[in-house]
Amino acid sequence: MVQSTIHYGIHFGLPLLIAVLFFRSFWLKAYGIMLLGMLIDLDHLLANPIFNSNRCSINFHPLHSYYAIIIYCLLLIPKKTRLIGIGLTIHILADTTDCLLM
Repeated sequence: MVQSTIHYGIHFGLPLLIAVLFFRSFWLKAYGIMLLGMLIDLDHLLANPIFNSNRCSINFHPLHSYYAIIIYCLLLIPKKTRLIGIGLTIHILADTTDCLLM
């Protein structure tokens, strides 16, 4: 229960906080773009079983690999890709906390 609360709190709460604090004039759009970072969970469909509560997603699924994480961090640099980069890195942060709390 605590692990899920932390995980989903990071997934939904942290982007909202960042949107309101740093993108105030268009916070709702910024929040929506950052939430699109959750689409990388589509790579879970490639795993068997699709969901395993005892599996760390980091470096297991292709879109959660270290190579992908480097790309997500690089997306933080250009202003045009920054919001999606923030959303993707927040997603990885949420999944990393799962790995640490297992």
